[in-house]
Amino acid sequence: MNHLKPCLVALAVLIILQPALPQSKVGTTAAPFLGIAVGARALGMGGAFVAVANDATSLYWNPAGMARLSGYEVVLVHTDWISDLSFDFVGAVFPLQGAGALGVQTTMLSMGEMEVTNELHQDGTGVFFDASDLAVGVSYALSLTDRFSIGFTGKYIQQKIWHESAEGVALDIGTLYTTPLHDMRIGMAISNFGTDMQMRGRDMLVLYDPSSIKEGNNSEILAELRTEKWPLPLNLRVGAAVDLVTKPNHLLTAAVSAQHPNDNTESVNLGAEYWYQKMLALRAGYKSLFLTDSEEGLTMGVGFVPPLRAGFGLHLDFAYENFNRLGSIYKYSLSVTF
Repeated sequence: MNHLKPCLVALAVLIILQPALPQSKVGTTAAPFLGIAVGARALGMGGAFVAVANDATSLYWNPAGMARLSGYEVVLVHTDWISDLSFDFVGAVFPLQGAGALGVQTTMLSMGEMEVTNELHQDGTGVFFDASDLAVGVSYALSLTDRFSIGFTGKYIQQKIWHESAEGVALDIGTLYTTPLHDMRIGMAISNFGTDMQMRGRDMLVLYDPSSIKEGNNSEILAELRTEKWPLPLNLRVGAAVDLVTKPNHLLTAAVSAQHPNDNTESVNLGAEYWYQKMLALRAGYKSLFLTDSEEGLTMGVGFVPPLRAGFGLHLDFAYENFNRLGSIYKYSLSVTF
């Protein structure tokens, strides 16, 4: 029960704060791509995955879940994101035979080239630019008891647009506890605790005239424009998951999670997953419940595990999310276990 207390305290804090929600602060953090959900399985469950976290996408949702994996696992995720952006995630988890588990991950958000325009060339200058985001992380998780595990992730983060870039580092911390009550799992994770980010680059260098009304002064002094520093999208997740049906050919799991981000108001995710003969999965969920002015909502997903030789597994997952006025989001995942 000692391991359960921190999770219950965090959940109580979220409940107490719920009646007095602060104003939304959307757009006030750097690297917002760090908040894009990873994995078609998790998205199909509405993002209520912090207490499930039993595959390689635990690298994103809750690094403590890595300690529960029994074999090596590699996951590839692709998302057709908003406005023709591409979001990709590659992760791998390696159990260390009684010494915990090690994980590595890479997250990328990219766009196609766009033509530069200005007030004199509104149809384009013939010069093209692009933008991209990147995060690279290393994780470690350890089971302290047969019911309690903890995990950590260190990340390097970079954002680039044309000749400018910003860098930062962050830490994720997660815990996962299996209670004696029907083996209900309780998970908690703090993501993106790190440094502020500030754009710098050669386009920030300009020629400046400190006094254009005076004669004889140097009108071409080299100066540098300074951008503001912005914090990372810090997020606290607390959730629970329980298996409602545990028959040989049927497994039904229900999950819930609450989020407390620093750039938005609190919200709740709900999700469920049904497995038939450990081969076919059906998923449904709802994201961002109680979030003001949210475009997110209903999610659905399917999964398939083809029968292969012993010791080798292949997981194919697909998820759909309704983004209302912004259209629909489609996410694809491929996981290999060995």
